[in-house]
Amino acid sequence: MMKNKKILFLILIQIALLIVVISCEKKDKNSINSDSIIEGKTSILVDETLMPIVEDQVTIFETEYKAKLTLLPKSEKESMNDFLTKKSGIIVLSRDLSKEEFTFFKNNRIVPRSTPFAIDAITFIKNKKSNDTLIDLKEVIDYLKGTKNSIKGLVFDNPNSSTVSYLCRLAKIESLPSEGVFSFKTNDEVIKHVSENDGMIGVVGINWLTQPKAAMQKYVNSVKILSVKTADNKYVYPSQENIGSRTYPLARVLYIINCQGYNGLGMGFASFIAGEIGQRIISQSGLAPIREPSRNIRIRNQIENKK
Repeated sequence: MMKNKKILFLILIQIALLIVVISCEKKDKNSINSDSIIEGKTSILVDETLMPIVEDQVTIFETEYKAKLTLLPKSEKESMNDFLTKKSGIIVLSRDLSKEEFTFFKNNRIVPRSTPFAIDAITFIKNKKSNDTLIDLKEVIDYLKGTKNSIKGLVFDNPNSSTVSYLCRLAKIESLPSEGVFSFKTNDEVIKHVSENDGMIGVVGINWLTQPKAAMQKYVNSVKILSVKTADNKYVYPSQENIGSRTYPLARVLYIINCQGYNGLGMGFASFIAGEIGQRIISQSGLAPIREPSRNIRIRNQIENKK
């Protein structure tokens, strides 16, 4: 009898320990993964050249769901460094991961999920006082390689930005030349500088021109977007249609990349911006959506006669 009581006592202790372990595991899991697909809090690294469209998406997403997304805008290079050091598991870029970056996460037992959601464009701007409305992309590339031509100076947002890296790849150079090229910290600073200095050519993401902040409107009104000469000798303006069809030579696909490693807000936000509502927001922003959002057409049986 005594022996049976002792066995029963040991079984109860084991059950109690098992309950404690399970509850601790659940607590640890919840503390690490503090978000679900549509609820909770998380941070998102954002290439700062893409901030306007991402801010628009976050505003609507947060009104639809019980979620708080903190945006961390930095240059492309800084954002990728933070992404690789796991300061956030979500990032928005103007490119997909490289083969090496993909392998890095895969080696860490995380399979990156890349979702294309919009097509952006790098644009060239000049002061409205200038008579120029056109620019030859070949001249820009030659100028970046050190060849002097009609270009007086190029103004970029940040030496580590995606805009700089994109044009450096086109020119097949490692970095910007030391002369004739200037850089600030933001696209807004580039626009302001060009609006106040005739002859300079600014290089900015088009979303900063189509959806400027109220304080920037007067500076945006003082610059003009240039049409770009392509390889087949055609000048193409970065209209929404030309960006969407990739006729404009400096169009680029935007991606949200999720490496959270679980079903969190990264997955939910990616589904949102690539879905119906997100694509409508992009259509209204001046960028081109990855897919055309549906349109609801009401058909009436009778035509109303207006008197």
